[in-house]
Amino acid sequence: MADRIDYIEFPSSDRSRTSGFFQQAFGWGITSYGPDYDGIEAAGIDGGIDQAGERVAATMAVVRTDDLDAAQARVEAAGGVITRAQYDFPGGRRFHFREPGGNELAVYISLSE
Repeated sequence: MADRIDYIEFPSSDRSRTSGFFQQAFGWGITSYGPDYDGIEAAGIDGGIDQAGERVAATMAVVRTDDLDAAQARVEAAGGVITRAQYDFPGGRRFHFREPGGNELAVYISLSE
């Protein structure tokens, strides 16, 4: 299914404490992807905890698509502003944008399928 929210990212100033909190409070699984990022499992939706310096300031929904360039063109045509140009990450490629009401989201395509 393309163009559906299927991931959520939580920014954190202390990834290990945030991950530990979610494990203890809700029993979610955590997979570490290095010093700045943990994946969340068994939370009802896939997600991650981002401690990187360039992380977003607020929780961010991530939309999965099957054509990243076409999705970016639709976002821009609808009035979205690109806040982070397309870039590669392990397993895919994505960009960030701000919709007219001020929320920042990301759109990604999986390269592993």
